[in-house]
Amino acid sequence: MPLSEHEQRMLEQMERALYAEDPKFASALEGNGLRTYTRRRVYQAVAGFLVGIALLMAGMVAQQIWVSVVGFLVMLGCAVLAVTGWRKAPKPGEQPVGAARRQVRQKRSVMDRIEQRWQRRRDEQGH
Repeated sequence: MPLSEHEQRMLEQMERALYAEDPKFASALEGNGLRTYTRRRVYQAVAGFLVGIALLMAGMVAQQIWVSVVGFLVMLGCAVLAVTGWRKAPKPGEQPVGAARRQVRQKRSVMDRIEQRWQRRRDEQGH
């Protein structure tokens, strides 16, 4: 459920106050959720990679080629997942990749609403 205009203004005021009081702390909080998610994803991929190694070795010991192939595919998939997750993780104090674009869109929409209100008021006054 989207926030009302009043709630958005209040949130923006609180964000500005936080940045004004402690910009280093505020920037450290920005990307925390995504950083934790990508770190967890990389750890899961490493665990999956180890499971893939175990499957590969078990298939070789049991002389079951298909088990070894599945183990190799699991290893390959987890390696790709770990590398892509690691690259996408924002560095501390850095904004996530799409955040800058979202902020630009939000600022444009705010400016559009302000311009529309201004035009409405001018039209109502007969100018």
